[in-house]
This record gives sequence, C-alpha cells and structure tokens, in this order.
Amino acid sequence: MKKIAAGLAQRIESRTKVIKVELIPSSGGVFEIKVDGKLVFSKKTVNRFPDESEIEEILSM
Repeated sequence: MKKIAAGLAQRIESRTKVIKVELIPSSGGVFEIKVDGKLVFSKKTVNRFPDESEIEEILSM
C-alpha cells in the first residue's frame, strides 16, 4: 500500500496545482485527503479507495 500511496502522491503533484503532498503513516486501512487542513476524501467513510480522476477533480476545485 505504501508504494501505491507514494505513486499517487507523485502523480497528484505533477498533474494538479498542489505543490506538496504529505504522506502520513497510519493503520487500519485509513486513506484520507486533506486540502488546507480540510478533509476532502476519506476511504473509511466511503469504504473504497479513490480513483485518480476523482482525486484530480477534488484537488482542482
């Protein structure tokens, strides 16, 4: 899962206006995306991993 998250972070930085993506280790299958401290996606809430286009859409807002 670390490799997937790291690759996703790299693609987010290269394809969006986001300057830096920070990966924070966790456990229990948690995957969250926060923008300016605001939670914009939670795998735990929706019970699935986001696809790349969904993340790009969230981050382009």
